[in-house]
Amino acid sequence: MTDGHAAGAMNYLFEMGLLKRARRTGWWIAGIKDPETIAEHSFRTAVIGTMLAAMEGADPARTALLCLFHDTQETRVGDIPHIGRRYLKATDNETVTADQVAAGPPEVASAIRDAVAEYERGETLEAVLARDADKLECLVQAVEYRGQGVADVQRWIDSSRASLKTDSAVRLADAALSTGTLNWLT
Repeated sequence: MTDGHAAGAMNYLFEMGLLKRARRTGWWIAGIKDPETIAEHSFRTAVIGTMLAAMEGADPARTALLCLFHDTQETRVGDIPHIGRRYLKATDNETVTADQVAAGPPEVASAIRDAVAEYERGETLEAVLARDADKLECLVQAVEYRGQGVADVQRWIDSSRASLKTDSAVRLADAALSTGTLNWLT
């Protein structure tokens, strides 16, 4: 690895730090004053993806990897809420990712580009599960916000559940809807 590649890798890591500060903007529409960050969403998406992969007989590590990188492009294009996509057209995630990792070590750039491309194509079981994990995390977050007294999150719950593809994701969604968010304390 050259010094230039090391610097490029560090630039990418510093850029990923933005995800710890960038908020998920769709929740502002629902009236959430301090919504989760993109990094917080991605972390739990990876945990959910790991669980779904284990439940469905897929590769948990690969699924978690796809989940971790699924929203990294939002450092450059922002988190465009669903309603905004009617009016704005962001560059595709594969192009953004290629630009983000271009200065890093080639083997690192390739691994990250490949993960993003697999997620975007949605053809492997791991990619399907990663997409389910993304939607299921949104549903779980909406259930938590509802439990905090935010009344108008039902559309997020309904649309997230309707988009789930795997039986395991549907079962977890149904459990989230019928379980209290603090039941784990028992």
